[in-house]
Amino acid sequence: MNANQSWKQTLVVATLVTATSFLLTGCQTAQSHASLPQTKDSQTAMTPAQALERLKEGNQRFVAGHMQPRDLVAERQATAGGQYPFAVVLSCLDSRASSELIFDQGLGDVFSARVAGNILNDDILGSMEFACKLAGAKLIVVVGHTKCGAVRGACAGAELGHLTGLLSKIKPAVDAVPVPPSANKTDGAHVDAVAKENVKLVLEQIRQQSPVLAELIASGKIGLVGGMQDLDSGQVIFMK
Repeated sequence: MNANQSWKQTLVVATLVTATSFLLTGCQTAQSHASLPQTKDSQTAMTPAQALERLKEGNQRFVAGHMQPRDLVAERQATAGGQYPFAVVLSCLDSRASSELIFDQGLGDVFSARVAGNILNDDILGSMEFACKLAGAKLIVVVGHTKCGAVRGACAGAELGHLTGLLSKIKPAVDAVPVPPSANKTDGAHVDAVAKENVKLVLEQIRQQSPVLAELIASGKIGLVGGMQDLDSGQVIFMK
């Protein structure tokens, strides 16, 4: 082997070592910046406004495709002894509306209630009371979404077994939104308008039907907000 060949082999080995070191360092850095689950202290210190901001930031990451790295094994182990979620999210059963994904949250961060049409019933209301009054969550978020099949079914007057009763809970929102002359009941824009109205009605139902939550909201101990997820962009637009 001449001196030139020896020099080339040394250069190749050095390049491989450097690349391997870079990859390992990158993995370690990603792990070190992975989000950690909520603790009792972090939950207690968080305000309703901060909880909302955390969800907004998470949604921005989801939209941009820059979600936080997560060590799910570490999260599972950290939350095995207790959970301290900072928010309750009521969203639709739709497979594209997972609260943990669209808000980029991990194990132990949010209580997630999901049902077609993000409707409210006594069981969900009781779950919210547990989450906020007993478990310390600081925010309730009701999230509807565009192109909602449940809302479209309610607009069309669909009937099917137990689904009929569920869709009847969306009927007040259907009645509250007039159909434009140029559209029909299942027009996409009209369905989205009804979905947004349904979120508003659910927010009002929470205040009216739960004295426990109404008191927490009035005292500023928890927040209550609604939003609409755009399925095309992934963005959740919060209502004022």
